[in-house]
Amino acid sequence: MRIKISGKNVEISDALRNQVNKKVGKLERYFDSGTEAQVTMSVEKNRHIVEVTIPFNGVLIRAEESTDDMYASIDLVLDKLERQIHKFRTKLARKLRKGAFADNKMEFSEKHADEVEEVEELKIVRTKRFPVKPMSVEEALMQMDLLGHSFFVFSNAETDEINVVYKRKDNKYGLIEPTYE
Repeated sequence: MRIKISGKNVEISDALRNQVNKKVGKLERYFDSGTEAQVTMSVEKNRHIVEVTIPFNGVLIRAEESTDDMYASIDLVLDKLERQIHKFRTKLARKLRKGAFADNKMEFSEKHADEVEEVEELKIVRTKRFPVKPMSVEEALMQMDLLGHSFFVFSNAETDEINVVYKRKDNKYGLIEPTYE
């Protein structure tokens, strides 16, 4: 597993780099050797944020944690990732296909071994239909705020594509645009 580490508003010391390589390296047993983990560490006010993203087999596993200590954030984000991997693998074994992970005999840390989490089946409980009106990104943001929603689907007047604007955890906004490969 390749681990790419980057920092925002923080200098990545050798000690931090070693800690991340040690902790994230433990996840290597779950993935193929070509898998890449992107680790971003940042500091905002007194919050030490660690975000880990691991794309593999068309799926994206991502976790983010923030505490007042960078090392604690690293530990918490790894716990969260391991739970996600366990949950995802359980769903795969039950529904989709075998062999999605490099090691089909995964063993999880003792922390999660006793967590026999019943995985809920993915089920749509409500469907909404609405007219999609062409508008600018700014109009879509305004509409989202007026509705009090955390996201808004709209037809981008500039590109004639369906886009999504959303509110991020940091209270900033994001835009999702489709790409066709």
